[in-house]
Amino acid sequence: MAPPAQQKKSKKAIESINARLALVMKSGKSTLGYKSTLQTLRNGKSKLVIVAGNCPPLRRSEIEYYAMLAKTNVHHYSGNNISLGTACGKYFRVGVLSVLDAGDSDIISAPLE
Repeated sequence: MAPPAQQKKSKKAIESINARLALVMKSGKSTLGYKSTLQTLRNGKSKLVIVAGNCPPLRRSEIEYYAMLAKTNVHHYSGNNISLGTACGKYFRVGVLSVLDAGDSDIISAPLE
């Protein structure tokens, strides 16, 4: 079990990314899903890719490879695909998410924990 201070910090980081993600979904542009994320990476439109914690390793490495070629940052979301879908304000699971336009959020410029 993590010390209380570290546990509090990680919970705060999760809340921070969730708030930024909600703002992106409201004011920016994004695509949900593996296939559409690969399309945006190939076209060079993606600014940031967020991958759920329980995404299969082969799929994750493929996304990281495409992101490296496109010079795009990849953030590994600490929760699973159910919590990532909830953070996006959806009622379904989201394994991979690509941010095309951040809108009012600072999700791309600010460092993500």
